[in-house]
Amino acid sequence: MSRPIILGIVGDSAAGKTTLTRGIAQILGPENVTVICTDDYHRYDRKQRAEIGITALHPDCNHLDIMQQHLSLLRTGQPILKPVYSHKTGTFEAPIYIKPGKYVIVEGLLGYSTRGARDCYDVKVYLAPPEDLRSQWKVKRDTQKRGYTPEQVLQELERREPDSEQFIRPQRQWSDIVVSFYPTYDNNGENGNGHLSVRLVLRPTIPHPDFTEIVQMGNGNFQSAIRLGLDRDMGKPVDVLEIDGHATQEQVNKLEQILCWDMPYLKNVCDRESNPELGKVTGTTGETLQSYPLALTQLLITYHMLKATQGFQ
Repeated sequence: MSRPIILGIVGDSAAGKTTLTRGIAQILGPENVTVICTDDYHRYDRKQRAEIGITALHPDCNHLDIMQQHLSLLRTGQPILKPVYSHKTGTFEAPIYIKPGKYVIVEGLLGYSTRGARDCYDVKVYLAPPEDLRSQWKVKRDTQKRGYTPEQVLQELERREPDSEQFIRPQRQWSDIVVSFYPTYDNNGENGNGHLSVRLVLRPTIPHPDFTEIVQMGNGNFQSAIRLGLDRDMGKPVDVLEIDGHATQEQVNKLEQILCWDMPYLKNVCDRESNPELGKVTGTTGETLQSYPLALTQLLITYHMLKATQGFQ
């Protein structure tokens, strides 16, 4: 390969970027993947942001010019000296020398905010969970891992909302795939197994696998769990693939076959004995759950990265 393949994963705070990034890196092999977080390019630390009255979501609070320059260097296979921001302490640490691997995953808040940065990606993903679900995730993460109280997290969410609306959500338009995990409710309005469904908006900006076979399958049980349709997203026509949180292994096998059929590497990934962590997620009480919607989302994104790799062999 003449250069690394670069994946972008953009979304608001606690939208699930790191979880998705970790899973994809595991599929591709951690030794092959370099992960970059664009939060490291903050201009101000936590104390300075509070004094100035600016949020981390605002472009003026980030060195977007340096981020764009570093993405351009990584795209050509060159190393960078990357800044490091600690979410735990809210301060900056010593920069680190980064040499790109075969694949580079760039996740963060403002990864698509400039034209130059957008041009550096081979595949662009945007995470868009419902806002009430994202709020739950943020409260859980920031109280357990960053030392905040629930009241502080909710106040921060409210303070950040104008910047989310103005600077974060508009980046959705630049993505190739929009990923929206959402709760699955039964007839009684309860989310019995704790699993999330997923809605995947597939833009025609990159060639997606041929999922039309799903439409042709007349099995009612299959159609209730996996659906393919047409819709409009931000005013433009898109395909939409939905995978229900209650989908069984048998129901998702067909979709996995479509993804893995022409990808020898993915055939190995689809073998759960060789990749037992595929689609694994931690439940609300700390237990490990098997999420087929997450597994298929990981496979689809990996499929596109491998397709991009084939173009440079």
